[in-house]
Amino acid sequence: MIETNLDQILIQDLGQRPYKEVWDFQKEIQAKLIAGEVEDTLLMVEHEPVYTLGKNANENHLLQSHDQSVDVFNIDRGGDITFHGPGQLVVYPILNLSNYKKSVSWYIQTLEQVIIDVIFEFELEAKRIEGLTGVWVGDEKIAALGVRISRWVTMHGFSINVNTDLTFYDGIIPCGIFDYGITSMKQLLCQPQDMEKVKKVVRSKFYSHFMLRES
Repeated sequence: MIETNLDQILIQDLGQRPYKEVWDFQKEIQAKLIAGEVEDTLLMVEHEPVYTLGKNANENHLLQSHDQSVDVFNIDRGGDITFHGPGQLVVYPILNLSNYKKSVSWYIQTLEQVIIDVIFEFELEAKRIEGLTGVWVGDEKIAALGVRISRWVTMHGFSINVNTDLTFYDGIIPCGIFDYGITSMKQLLCQPQDMEKVKKVVRSKFYSHFMLRES
């Protein structure tokens, strides 16, 4: 595990870890942050292959044809079903929004803007689609979001398909959306991307949006 600091946000790069281990770690940090025992934290990780269903997910969006070797978790974030796996950067901000802005919509929109800014650094034009959560390049989704907030302290977060094996998405209806495809930076740029460079850009863009706190 590699730790760095951005002002008062602790960033922990966990490498590649199983989903359940990191989910439990998030809950531990969130509880401690609510209690005032730790500082705001940003976790960055690649997971072993896993499908996760949010608390309001439609279980029919996990198709019978999905890879049976992939673990499935019903979890406590918002949103429907998604995939996490190697080559995908997953970012879990565990923040006390009392230090920023007590607004769920502001928080989601700010995370989306962080992703859009990251993608732009790789000469790709990303966008929002009205009425949907996440970030798209053209008509294909490149990043998914899902959060849980308790006493204004966040957990879960977003994922960016960097070098993700997109065939895993064949086993689900991603985020319950039928009308749009899934893409990755590797697919759009026609070559694998340097994950460490992507992490560096994420740290920079995250800091630029969250460095200013309310007094």
